[in-house]
Amino acid sequence: MNIQPQDTPVARDQWHIPWSCNHISLQDALHSLNRVRNDPDEIPLLIQLVENPKYRLPGISWFHGRVDLQQHDCVHILLGRGLLSKDEAFVIGFTMGASGTRSSAEENAFCSIARHLYPDIYQFDDEDISIFKDALRLAQVNRPAELDSFDFRPWMQQSLAKLRHAAGIDNALLTAYYRLEQQRYPNDAASGRLL
Repeated sequence: MNIQPQDTPVARDQWHIPWSCNHISLQDALHSLNRVRNDPDEIPLLIQLVENPKYRLPGISWFHGRVDLQQHDCVHILLGRGLLSKDEAFVIGFTMGASGTRSSAEENAFCSIARHLYPDIYQFDDEDISIFKDALRLAQVNRPAELDSFDFRPWMQQSLAKLRHAAGIDNALLTAYYRLEQQRYPNDAASGRLL
């Protein structure tokens, strides 16, 4: 999707700014996303407990790469991902992998929770889990900035191309992976529109 005029309605499941659309600003992309994203109060508590650092339980360390909704939205845009299940899996996996500190036990625990305990519409299927794991490995190979703590605020007026460079996102690596994902899942809406 190229950025739509404000009065053009876009369904949540159709929102997407492709990887190749790197000339727009982060602020314009966020404005577009804000028109379709969930209200924070609509996100189930279990997902907030697992993914949002605001929900800390004393003595329990959940997962690395946890971010609040604003940070999560910025990572969606940074990585050129929409809001479908495979997109969510990729964004969470890449963010966790970019944190640099996670174990295979942590990875397996997250996969089990996302596959079996998340509410139905948020559950990851086998393909989502595969993409999550791919994204973890890509982030480890890419070694970008730690996206859970990256400060997006100074980059609001900058193009996505400049932001991606500043965050250390390897354009060639993600382009190659997105082509591979398109080949693996040729009939999937999320994978088919990546580039």
